[in-house]
Amino acid sequence: MNLPALTSTVAALLSPGKGLLAADESFPTIARRFQALDIQVTEENRRAYRELLFTTPGLDEFISGAILFDETIRQANAAGERFPDLLARQGIVPGIKVDHGAIALPGFFGEKVTQGIDGLRERLAGYRALGARFTKWRAVIAIGPGLPTRACLDANARALALFAALSQEAGLVPIVEPEVLMDGDHTFARCEEVLAATLETVFAALVDARVALPAMLLKTSMVLSGRDCPQQADLDKVAAGTLSTLLQSVPAAVPGIVFLSGGQRDVAATARLNAICHLGGNPWKLSFSFGRALQDAAMRTWHGAARHAAAAQTALHHRAACNGLAVQGMYTEQVEDERPAFASGAARDD
Repeated sequence: MNLPALTSTVAALLSPGKGLLAADESFPTIARRFQALDIQVTEENRRAYRELLFTTPGLDEFISGAILFDETIRQANAAGERFPDLLARQGIVPGIKVDHGAIALPGFFGEKVTQGIDGLRERLAGYRALGARFTKWRAVIAIGPGLPTRACLDANARALALFAALSQEAGLVPIVEPEVLMDGDHTFARCEEVLAATLETVFAALVDARVALPAMLLKTSMVLSGRDCPQQADLDKVAAGTLSTLLQSVPAAVPGIVFLSGGQRDVAATARLNAICHLGGNPWKLSFSFGRALQDAAMRTWHGAARHAAAAQTALHHRAACNGLAVQGMYTEQVEDERPAFASGAARDD
């Protein structure tokens, strides 16, 4: 393991006022999003859409890294420049999602475990050769009656730890992502309990696997009330509860934490990120790794038509700028109200 090279990549990803663009939607996920907007689901449309994102003027002002999908890391722009090279030329670090998605955990109804360990060592070497400098693996943790079980937490933690160890062996910075889902009617307090238990289990596994904590990042949920809970926590409660849970569960040796949006509307995700970062008083650098919370207005504006590409890029730039300010605790409603008029009516479901 080349620790100095890994920590250099970590530092680049944690550049002040910047975060990550998660453009790693799987085939089924991006197909659903395209179909909802009547965009034809083709390889060329997927390529053109990702090119639109990656060539947004000024994106590098607020985006330090981009997470790609297997198809995307092998694609190029219309001029023939490969996407990893295009991103790196702008100072945006290319990364890659390496898991193969979550499947049902046998014997544990309602719970899932992420697959993709088989052949991972070889795939990681291939991705590094293609230009990737970091990786991501997502586990999903559901909250419900009797859920999550210890078996589910342990199985996902072991997979995350092995992924992280293999990534570092390959010279790639792992982003460890245990996502506690918003789905359900659970209370804010229950989410606090589950996120703490999840993170504590994951870090115990990471330590057991001898993962170098200074050479990784954590991608995690915020503490939120369940989507169907009648009592939704306000901004201040989300910020205080999230930071308290992280201080309880995440070692100070971890250099940075990037938040996922996980089903939040894009403006709400930005406001909550701002509230958390504004509190300060923590040992890590805090940032974001958003997918739809960055892309939603852009995709709706583009709508599969090349003539809308410039307007869609303006929408993406605005959202990236808002989140860049939020990382610094400097986001305001006034900044949000300056969003492009064509994007103001876009639905904001992540």
